[in-house]
Amino acid sequence: MIKERGRGGYSIAGLMEIGNKIRDLRKLQGLTQEELADRAELSKGFISQLERDMTSPSIATLEDILQCLGTSLGEFFQEEKEHEQIVFTEEDYFQKDDNEYGNTIKWIIPNAQKNSMEPIYIHLKKGGSTYPDNPHEGEEFGYVVKGKIKIHIGNRICIAKKGDSFYYTADQTHFLTADDNSEIIWVTSPPSF
Repeated sequence: MIKERGRGGYSIAGLMEIGNKIRDLRKLQGLTQEELADRAELSKGFISQLERDMTSPSIATLEDILQCLGTSLGEFFQEEKEHEQIVFTEEDYFQKDDNEYGNTIKWIIPNAQKNSMEPIYIHLKKGGSTYPDNPHEGEEFGYVVKGKIKIHIGNRICIAKKGDSFYYTADQTHFLTADDNSEIIWVTSPPSF
């Protein structure tokens, strides 16, 4: 039910419970109820009742409050986007076996190319390697889950074994080789696998 209230216009009572959302925005801005009330030229009691959904503001009053909280009506009422998938299982992975290089690569986050970083899980057979990657922008991180590998970066070779991690900028040709059957989690940012 819409009813008239506040500084002209109509209230939004019954359309949605907005109190928690206003309280969260206020706390995000580091404001007390009294500070928000002062900025919006309202009473602290009104802000308190509003946050507990005991009253509702007119549209004009809500606009004033939201402006004080650094947002707009459009942003405030925008439907929350669908929840993105957070947990991925074996069924989500994409796997590629490369017999020539003796490796198996699992893309463990589907469509990670659209993200800021791209993790993969690599199994290198003894004597296997990854395909040499040309220099590119970004950084790479890895963690050796099993075995022992060599990280080739330009003319430099570094050794990492189970439990070790590695990190470098990808501004030189780089690839991995395995002394043993090895498993590695390898993350690149931006995505390039």
